[in-house]
Amino acid sequence: MIPISEPMPTLAQLRSFLAVAEHLHFREAAAALRMSQPTLSGNIASLEEILDTQLLERTTRKVLLTPAGERVAEHAWRVLAAVEDLMGEAAQNRAPFNGPAHLGVIPTVAPYVLPALLPMFARRFPHLKLTVHEAKTETILEEVREGRLDMVLLALPTETGGLVEEPLYDEDFLLALPHDHPLASDQEPLDREALKGLDIVLLNQGHCLREQAIDVCREVGARATATTYATSLPTLVQLVAGGLGVTLLPESAVPVETGKRVRLSLRRFAAPAPGRTIGLAYRASSARAAEYAQLAKAVRSAIRQRKLPVRVVG
Repeated sequence: MIPISEPMPTLAQLRSFLAVAEHLHFREAAAALRMSQPTLSGNIASLEEILDTQLLERTTRKVLLTPAGERVAEHAWRVLAAVEDLMGEAAQNRAPFNGPAHLGVIPTVAPYVLPALLPMFARRFPHLKLTVHEAKTETILEEVREGRLDMVLLALPTETGGLVEEPLYDEDFLLALPHDHPLASDQEPLDREALKGLDIVLLNQGHCLREQAIDVCREVGARATATTYATSLPTLVQLVAGGLGVTLLPESAVPVETGKRVRLSLRRFAAPAPGRTIGLAYRASSARAAEYAQLAKAVRSAIRQRKLPVRVVG
């Protein structure tokens, strides 16, 4: 690697040399670059001095490239082409909603909300190269902090410093019961106290929905069944349908998880019903923070248009 203290050719010097290499005439090259001929000659003389190489053979009638000049010209063309690519890439990146964007989504949101969001992203932001990473809350929070993800869709608040949190929607938890459970026959809203004495099955460690359900149970003195856990909401629903207990199910998941001929009953809670807030979070320091705020608005609009069973914030 060349030491930083060593003199390096400038872009103006390379452009001047390539103009002469193309026209083989100083006056024509200067006119093409819209600069004076003395300035052009000075740029080339400086370039030859920096490279310690004669690039041009000057005669009284014409200008010729030396063998070294021909090789330097090839390199100079590549350098200027690379610089043009760099400038073009930077210009594209300055344009909003352009280039790669990495979105993290928790598993208890992804299957139920992404079908409404992905078509919207493709339609409204066609130049945004979106990739989606599904993982548990702790994982996507670490990845957005470390810069491997740009934004994350998860339950709020995250209690993580350095993040902007954009609430998107609120949703209620419903009590999911086996179809033959004693509580399944009534349609009146349940008081949270009804959770006492029930065997409540949960997702396993790492799912924020598990912690939210435990908090609801703790408020009324109920306890979760310690022996039965599920790795996903579909499995959790199957466990409940199979009579292994009851669970709290986010309402956004209901159309998907109860549309598979699952023998399951659902009961609403009396107000204020337990629930959660889902939002978009991104680094406050991100150069694209203003874009992500606009994306949050677009997400709210898409959820509202899709008529998901949630309450859009704002």
